[in-house]
Amino acid sequence: MIVRPRPNWLRMLFVVRGSVLPVILPQLLGTTAFAILVTVLHGRLFAWKIPLNFVPFSLIGLTLAIFLGFRNSTSYARYWEARTLWGSVLNETRSLVRQALTLPDSASHAEVVGARLIAFVHALRHQLRASDPMADLRRLLPAQECERLQQARYKPALLLLMAGEWLRDRLRTGQLSPGLAQAMEAPLGRLTDALGGCERIAGTPIPFTYAVIIHRTIYLYCVLLRFGLVDSIGPMTPVIVAFIAYTFFALEALGEEIEDPFGTSPNDLALDAMSASIEATLREMMGEKPVPPAPSAVPVEYLQT
Repeated sequence: MIVRPRPNWLRMLFVVRGSVLPVILPQLLGTTAFAILVTVLHGRLFAWKIPLNFVPFSLIGLTLAIFLGFRNSTSYARYWEARTLWGSVLNETRSLVRQALTLPDSASHAEVVGARLIAFVHALRHQLRASDPMADLRRLLPAQECERLQQARYKPALLLLMAGEWLRDRLRTGQLSPGLAQAMEAPLGRLTDALGGCERIAGTPIPFTYAVIIHRTIYLYCVLLRFGLVDSIGPMTPVIVAFIAYTFFALEALGEEIEDPFGTSPNDLALDAMSASIEATLREMMGEKPVPPAPSAVPVEYLQT
């Protein structure tokens, strides 16, 4: 995720970092070069004049824009749902640590469940990005618990189970009444819901046929467009084609990028920064020092992953 203050209108025209221009630049240059060639040949291909005008492209362009809008709306809905789920992870882990510190007769074991919840956050991030969480888990948990997690396929779910086992132990030793244990079980259940929601987004992409239809239609539209414009606008054909192609290529690339919000692209969710922030706030609640530094809130330009 790119974090920066919003530039003025002139700088915004030339922003590259965080835009999708580097991704679409090769096909955009190829499309523009072909438009220049068609303009020089005045719409002829091997001495055959292609008889097209702008009317069919107006109709197709409107339909294509609606289809692209639907695709991007769907992708952004996935992105925003993922951000909402991670917001609930922050809220529910805070609630559990607060309850572990205040509800039992003794708060001497609260750091155990706190460490398991911090490990859950990092394990969830690693699972969503298909990376190895063991370095973070060894940093946070005792060797015996790390050994238990080593062979687990779904480590975040097992860490929630271990947090539930802590709750069970407090109940059995009488440090918690059944009513208070039930109150602490509710945030654990909501963390399970957040875990399942993230897994659903990560494991269920938008149907592939949508991407195929949009991709084919965009490229056919941009290839044929220059033949429909060259007779009416002449030398300006490459400029208009480049502008329209940039719009369609960029919308397609943006929808594809945020469809999976858990990646490491510049416009994906900053899971590393959010995990560090959650760890910092939970450690601070438990009175641990030094607290890991949270990402800076100062609006400077940098890339969060």
